[in-house]
Amino acid sequence: MKTNIVKEQFTIKFGSPAGWVYASPGRINLIGEHTDYNGSFVFPGAIDKRVVAVIRKNGTGKVRVWSVDLQDYAEFSMEESDLPKASWARYIFGVCREIIKRGGRLVGFDTAFAGDVPLGAGMSSSAALESTYAFALNDMFSLGIDKFELARIGQATEHHYVGVKCGIMDQFASLFGKEGNLIRLDTRSMEYKYFPFHPQGYKLVLLDTAVKHELASSAYNKRRESCENAARVVRENGYPTVEFLRDVTMDMLHEVKDKLSEEDFKRAKYVVEETSRVLVVSDALERDDYETVGRMMYLTHEGMSRLYEVSCQELDFLNRIAKECGVTGSRVMGGGFGGCTINLVKDHLYGTFLEKAQEQFARQFGHEPKVYEVVISDGARRVC
Repeated sequence: MKTNIVKEQFTIKFGSPAGWVYASPGRINLIGEHTDYNGSFVFPGAIDKRVVAVIRKNGTGKVRVWSVDLQDYAEFSMEESDLPKASWARYIFGVCREIIKRGGRLVGFDTAFAGDVPLGAGMSSSAALESTYAFALNDMFSLGIDKFELARIGQATEHHYVGVKCGIMDQFASLFGKEGNLIRLDTRSMEYKYFPFHPQGYKLVLLDTAVKHELASSAYNKRRESCENAARVVRENGYPTVEFLRDVTMDMLHEVKDKLSEEDFKRAKYVVEETSRVLVVSDALERDDYETVGRMMYLTHEGMSRLYEVSCQELDFLNRIAKECGVTGSRVMGGGFGGCTINLVKDHLYGTFLEKAQEQFARQFGHEPKVYEVVISDGARRVC
């Protein structure tokens, strides 16, 4: 990882020895996509790719930030009116503002950061960045904020300073990750359970299409609006206790089908079915039944492609190759509109699958997909 590089860059940029070092990881999500903002279940895990930040108080009211990867600098106060122009700096500014809104007392600091969470690949580099600074500032200033609230601070940063109405899964996974375990999170009650993930004889690999997804675009927010609309229609038609699509069954949804647009019905159908798949996967993991896990992954991809319509031709192409190669499970991962497929591959098929996927993808789209093997790892922490 880039810890030493970040420390060196901090010293060069700010002319003083490096301060404390913090890190938070990106995440994968085995199943349960676009369910978090619908009050339902998700199944993420932190990974061995992370953002690392060096931080030192500077005795002023200013935050001075150096992005090592972008070779870019930003400086801002923590007043609401001082929103930085650089989009990357808004994540750090937003975390500061959300902490202050909750009564946290902060002073200025210098910081440099870098990461190896691939950008735009669906591994939530933004949540890793938010979680790094939320965890670090809470620790540095002894604020006593619990990890659930730190996750909400990251989520609120996305909502208020980035323009993405995301759920809480990404920030939760980055903060609560545990080596060798996935986490089933109930996003309504915030109850969670760790599930050991040790697929002996399998590898977990991501294939990155290099198609950048833009979650701040209207497409993501529009799907959330469709879900909220469908839940409202069900609630107003005989089911007053319905709060989220998580509360809706397929029978209930079909009862109001003629009162929904075709688009809203398809979006809701996907979410209702995905909620059921997460519970099937929970039971399968208890039995180390990775074949069932894989079947659910393929069904999720089909739903995200045909019903939720957040896939793309590159993702569908990789999913089809995975199926042809006998890969146990494959699906689009993350918000969609590009990014990666996540693949559960038997060891003896791994080499053949990668060779075929890279060769055929390059022939079709002019470049090979990037390959990321991932290991399930720990969440946010102070490194030194």
